[in-house]
Amino acid sequence: MKLKAKRIIRNYCQVINSTPETIFPLLCPVKEKEWLDGWSYKLIYSQSGFAEEGAIFTTSKEGEEDTAWIITVRDNENHKVEFVSVTPKSRASSLKIKVRQKGFDSSFVDIKYTHTSLSSNGDNFIDNHTEKVFLGMMKFWEDSMNYFLKTGEKLKKINDK
Repeated sequence: MKLKAKRIIRNYCQVINSTPETIFPLLCPVKEKEWLDGWSYKLIYSQSGFAEEGAIFTTSKEGEEDTAWIITVRDNENHKVEFVSVTPKSRASSLKIKVRQKGFDSSFVDIKYTHTSLSSNGDNFIDNHTEKVFLGMMKFWEDSMNYFLKTGEKLKKINDK
């Protein structure tokens, strides 16, 4: 018997105005709090207190159980990090990020999310996680990091309500 759950893959390439050596340390749940407005997490396990292979943290989203994240790859030399996450009764996901030099003081940040449904809640997430929604998230992330690197401050979210 062959089973096939709903799955989506979303890719985005950010352009960040800095070097991989400056950008990569910011790809950490602890550091992200410094530059991404609205970011909230709970660190469950980390020997260093920061992003490292094997570190575990959770995030919350209204209407869902907490999502558990595990850092499965943290390659500081090659500026690559990978995460696996599970949102109970919804979805299993992976996130792969690679930072690479673009120019003298700019970099590409390649981002790949894969979401696989675990239930009807996961199906709903996938159905509503449109390309437009994803691009909005990625653009805010890109703008936020560039703003932080330029000013040292967070770019504030604008609510569309």
